[in-house]
Amino acid sequence: MASRVDEKAPEIPGEAMLSITNIGGIDETEVSFQEGATILSGRNATNRTSLLQGIMAALGSDQVSLKADADEGSATLKFGDESYRRRLERQAGTVATEGNPYLDDPELADLFAFLLESNEARRAVRSGDDLRELIMRPVDTAEIKSEIERYEQRKRELDEQLEELESLKERLPDLEAKRTQITDEIETLQDELETARAELEDANVDVEQRREEKSKLESKLDELRETRSELERVRDQIETERESVDALKEERDEIRDRLESLSTDGETDISRLEAEIETLQEEKADLSDEISQLQSTIQFNEQLLDDPDSVLANDRTDDDGPVTDQLLDDSETVTCWTCGSSVAREQIEATIKQLRTVRQDRLEERSEINGDLTDRRETLSEINENRAEYRQTKQRLESIGDEIEQRNDRIEELTDEREVLTDEIDDLEAEVDKLETEEYSGILEQHKEVNQLEFKLERKERERDEIEDEIATIEERLDEQDQLEARREDVTNELTDLRTRIDQIEADAVEAFNEHMENLRETLGYDNLDRIWIDRTTREVREGRRKISKSSFDLKIVRSTNEGAAYEDTIDHLSESEREVTGLVFALAGYLVHDVYETVPFMLLDSLEAIDSERIASLVEYFELHVPYLIVALLDEDAQAIDADHNLLTDI
Repeated sequence: MASRVDEKAPEIPGEAMLSITNIGGIDETEVSFQEGATILSGRNATNRTSLLQGIMAALGSDQVSLKADADEGSATLKFGDESYRRRLERQAGTVATEGNPYLDDPELADLFAFLLESNEARRAVRSGDDLRELIMRPVDTAEIKSEIERYEQRKRELDEQLEELESLKERLPDLEAKRTQITDEIETLQDELETARAELEDANVDVEQRREEKSKLESKLDELRETRSELERVRDQIETERESVDALKEERDEIRDRLESLSTDGETDISRLEAEIETLQEEKADLSDEISQLQSTIQFNEQLLDDPDSVLANDRTDDDGPVTDQLLDDSETVTCWTCGSSVAREQIEATIKQLRTVRQDRLEERSEINGDLTDRRETLSEINENRAEYRQTKQRLESIGDEIEQRNDRIEELTDEREVLTDEIDDLEAEVDKLETEEYSGILEQHKEVNQLEFKLERKERERDEIEDEIATIEERLDEQDQLEARREDVTNELTDLRTRIDQIEADAVEAFNEHMENLRETLGYDNLDRIWIDRTTREVREGRRKISKSSFDLKIVRSTNEGAAYEDTIDHLSESEREVTGLVFALAGYLVHDVYETVPFMLLDSLEAIDSERIASLVEYFELHVPYLIVALLDEDAQAIDADHNLLTDI
């Protein structure tokens, strides 16, 4: 089995130095750790857990306690060339912190690296809590959904561009065929024009002696040709403007239909929706605060019951060790941390169970509020989009009306110009008729023919040039197709990754747990267990007003009878040793799936007394493969089973 330690973030120092003051039950101490596994060995109430809390404090966790008789404390971690210091101060019944810890956000480490007795991942397995919610808590699913929406918008834009290119590509063969046809027509007109010019030149040779009369006639003919050309240009402009007006009118009708389909009825709901969103956000924030407070209270009370180095131990002196040990280990009562009276352990356990139920209820309430928030935000977004589109459409309708009016004015101007040119042509033709004689009648017709051919040739050449420009533009646009398709593929791949990211994290977590659980079950020799695994299923749940599919992690246990018959068991029937190992493996799965070793290269283990010494040794050896710095608090008799090559601390 390959070690994950080789995959950790680069340049992890080989030694760490820790200095702590007034944390847990420690007055002051300084210790160093080497990379690999470090064993904290000692009897109960020898401040091993307090030292682990000191490490947690320097790394950034808030799940630490000040010494009972101190108002302030500190923890400093020297790690390579960097130094991280955290100061704790008691203020108004709470502990405030300041400084520059190793972690900006300790959530991942609290869940999957700081595996003390009160660790939530370990307790979730013992109590049968929602394992899926815990493993997915660090994942920002809302941000993933927002990113999916952004990539979907990019994909839609690229699809539209590619569809446009496909349309242009389909148009290209028709344009090329039309260009070929016009080119053939141009060649024919050029041949006809060359012939007409030759005939006109021959006629000019016969009447050279009447050059003056011919010159005047030709001048009028040139003027007539130019005027006809101008008239044709004006006619083309009139036709173009009319086509534009028709297209604008068609677009105007479509926009009017679109305006009728767009509703602005939702405008009155915006204020109400915004108020509801603000109220729901406040309710969610209040619930989050309450959930956090409940979790802190649960963890504190659990530590009160289970941690031999807890804050209760800080109220004793070094001379009353046997009495304290009896209080923590054997007594059926515990001193209440709020009023100082003795309280039955069963009563505290019942209270913790009630607090867990309340916390789960609050989590469900927050989930429902999240669903309601999503619904209202979507509705508000739809209304805003509808209003924006309505305004844009209305503005476009107004601009189309202005443009139609402008083009109609232009058509009137061109029509007047056309009438003027028509009158000029009539006058020029009359003058030419007066100038021509019997001898020049043929020349006039030849000039007219040449003029008409030149005019047709100019039009065809202009039409060909326009088509060639359009073909060149399309071909230039089509050159972008490969690049657009590559971008679309990248966006599609990213979308696929985003859509499956949550699913993949869940699958990786289940796979990691199942693999390591099976490896350790065999390594630790739990022969009466056939298998422990997580079965990932999907169920329908209500989120706000909608039903959605939600994954669920179901812990499965199979045992065999003495006769070899397999049967399914529950977590409640596991031995305490089996439950502890299962919880630790679940935390390890989270540590690996979320790459916690890249964020914080430490893992802390405590409260392993329920596991026998030989199995603890195997467990430490297994975890060491995956963690750069593994620090384990053990009793002396358990530490003796650990390989002597490991770092050992006995004096804290």
